[in-house]
Amino acid sequence: MKAGELLDLAPVIPVVVLDDPDAAVPMARALVAGGLPVIEVTLRTAKALAVIERIAAAVPDAVVGAGTVVGPEDARRAAAAGAKFLVSPGCTDRLREAMTAIDLPFLPGVSSASEAMALLEYDITAMKFFPAGPAGGPDYLKGLGGPLPQIRFCPTGGVTQDNASRYLALPNVACVGGTWLTPADAVRDRDWAHIENLASKAAGLV
Repeated sequence: MKAGELLDLAPVIPVVVLDDPDAAVPMARALVAGGLPVIEVTLRTAKALAVIERIAAAVPDAVVGAGTVVGPEDARRAAAAGAKFLVSPGCTDRLREAMTAIDLPFLPGVSSASEAMALLEYDITAMKFFPAGPAGGPDYLKGLGGPLPQIRFCPTGGVTQDNASRYLALPNVACVGGTWLTPADAVRDRDWAHIENLASKAAGLV
């Protein structure tokens, strides 16, 4: 699967920050049941790799990936844990080379036209736009669409249930990423029905 194909699997990618591997499988099953099979698990917790391992092993309908990939070792460890794609908040030459070598779909992060153009030089056309809200939101992405129509973005960072549709209405936005699909209280209380309901609403945004 190529990065562009990954973007077409669902309108919303849940961005999951989870430090409880025991919650990983039922949470992933709830998201998939709601219509969101692509799940980004951020490498922001000590147990993130274990979360990826469990989802990859037990939820075959989920396409689980690793976010907050900031260095080559992050990319290698995530791939070894079973991640099917990689997402980075920004992109250096060293990280781009490492993610390319691993041969998984990856979404390098950009927040400016210059960063996007630098990746275009390597024929990379699927990118994460981060942090979407502080970097200019839908208006900025709309502006990028004129000179850079070949790029498709997945904006994350400040994307919510209330504003996701504004991003998704743009022709250069393929999907969005957000943390609202797995609220901490719902995970804590094991309220998987609530998470499935949130996913179902998000899946219907387009």
